[in-house]
Amino acid sequence: MKVKRSLTMFLVILGIVMAMVVPAISQEKPADNMQIVLEKIRADKKLLVAESMQLTEAEAKAFWPVYDQYQDELFLLRARTAKLIKDYADASEKMSNDTARKLLDELMIIEALGPKLRQTYLPKFRKVLPETKVVRYYQIENKINAALMYELAANIPLLKAAK
Repeated sequence: MKVKRSLTMFLVILGIVMAMVVPAISQEKPADNMQIVLEKIRADKKLLVAESMQLTEAEAKAFWPVYDQYQDELFLLRARTAKLIKDYADASEKMSNDTARKLLDELMIIEALGPKLRQTYLPKFRKVLPETKVVRYYQIENKINAALMYELAANIPLLKAAK
């Protein structure tokens, strides 16, 4: 069971990274194919959450609409991150101070929006789940986000030092 869960977690994280980085690096695939990939990633993540949460039928009925709404907003935040990565990749060879400032400012905004989004949804999750399951859900999201940020950090090269 642990191996299956670890494998599923790895696939979800890999999918999320691919969904963010691939469109940021190249636009070779048609939009339809990317939409299919994104839907598969979302379904895989939902499956991972479902397996990890162990919800009762009543809890599931109340939880999934809130989860879906949260994921829609989280997706917008991650799409904004993907755009930032693309902008960085496009500018990295000839980065000006002005561009560097704009990219860093955007990063700070994105990083501030994550906690605000989690805080906004906390009462909504508390309304539909017992506190222990809310904590479990936030742990799952935190683990996925930590792995995603690690992968992004490992694959985005440092900006070359100015001469």
